[in-house]
Amino acid sequence: MPNSPSDRSAPPQRVTVQRKGPLLVEGPVEVELEDGSVVRSDRFRVALCTCRRSRRYPWCDTSHRDRA
Repeated sequence: MPNSPSDRSAPPQRVTVQRKGPLLVEGPVEVELEDGSVVRSDRFRVALCTCRRSRRYPWCDTSHRDRA
C-alpha cells in the first residue's frame, strides 16, 4: 500500500489544520465515510469539512464561514 507507515521511501502527506476552517490535505485522497463508502479526489489539495455544514460533505463548501 503506497504511503503506508511502513513505506519510509514515500513522502508524508501534509494535513493543514485551521482553527475555524476545513482540514487541508495534499492529494490525491480517498476518504472513507461512516457508512463505509469511499469518495476520491484527484486534486493536488482538498479541503475536508470539519463542521458538517457542507452540502458537499466530506468536501468543504465554505458553509462554516460566518455570514454578514
